[in-house]
Amino acid sequence: MLIRKIEVFLRRTGMPATKFGRLATGDPRFVLDLRNGRTPRTPTEERVEYFMNKYREETHAY
Repeated sequence: MLIRKIEVFLRRTGMPATKFGRLATGDPRFVLDLRNGRTPRTPTEERVEYFMNKYREETHAY
């Protein structure tokens, strides 16, 4: 599930959920909405996965 991957990412990077949402999707409420049951569309999931992978590569976060 995407939210689980995001939660791990947030814990490991220390990034606030609102910043993650803003950078990954342009929506600061994105993570909160996922936590409340929102189901993102496939292109959004792919964009979020890409963001996390690119962030890891660029920052060597983990």
